[in-house]
Amino acid sequence: MDLGLNGKRALVAAASQGLGAAIARTLAAEGCTVELCSRSLVDASATAQVIATGTGSTVTAAQVDVADSGEVRHWVDDVARRWRGIDIVVANAGGPPASPFDETSEDDWDRAYALTLRSAMTFASASRPHLSAGGAMLFMTSISARQPIHVLSMSGIFRAGVAALAKTLADDWGPDAIRVNHLIPGRIATERVAELDAGVATRRGVDAATIRRESEAGIPLGRYGEPDEYAAAAAFLVSPAASYITGATLAVDGGAIRAIV
Repeated sequence: MDLGLNGKRALVAAASQGLGAAIARTLAAEGCTVELCSRSLVDASATAQVIATGTGSTVTAAQVDVADSGEVRHWVDDVARRWRGIDIVVANAGGPPASPFDETSEDDWDRAYALTLRSAMTFASASRPHLSAGGAMLFMTSISARQPIHVLSMSGIFRAGVAALAKTLADDWGPDAIRVNHLIPGRIATERVAELDAGVATRRGVDAATIRRESEAGIPLGRYGEPDEYAAAAAFLVSPAASYITGATLAVDGGAIRAIV
């Protein structure tokens, strides 16, 4: 199936590794011109080079801390100036530290807000002037946005706000033919998930492999997903092939979320 992405201009945030890198790679493979960012220019540049070599597309990198609103706005405006517009924005951010509610300080909450919810709002407001009819914005959260996870209190609370933001913008931007959707990863085999599994394992005094087996037992498909499986869903949602889909929440989770709605 041709997604119609060839020649589209895409920004992918927090993409030096993990899900962001997988999305950048998939979009580049579909023919998009891509710029990705990370807090580390070295890491972002290395990832961009690997993707460019592997896909033959133009892939560039920038150093951006998505928790810094000024840096986000500067990056988006700079890319839009160089490209004379933007077609796709994937607003991604790393997750805040794992912490139960009762063990979380005010400073922790402030940092988590800046990283997750505020960064999403900043990407939206910075990108809107550069998106035109046919443009697409995609927000990424986690299962914690749909159902509470004890050790991910900050993630769940603020990412539920990101889900509400996506729905709000779909309504506001729809008349201008700009689509906004929300994609939830389940247990995808990334560095972040390995880190979370290791943290739970340490608290329980078991090995990380035990935690993974227990997690897989609760997933109907019986395994962790692969980053490229998640990225394929992301590419579809931002593509013209999904031209009548906006305000949607899609979980790529192997069936882990049991909620009806």
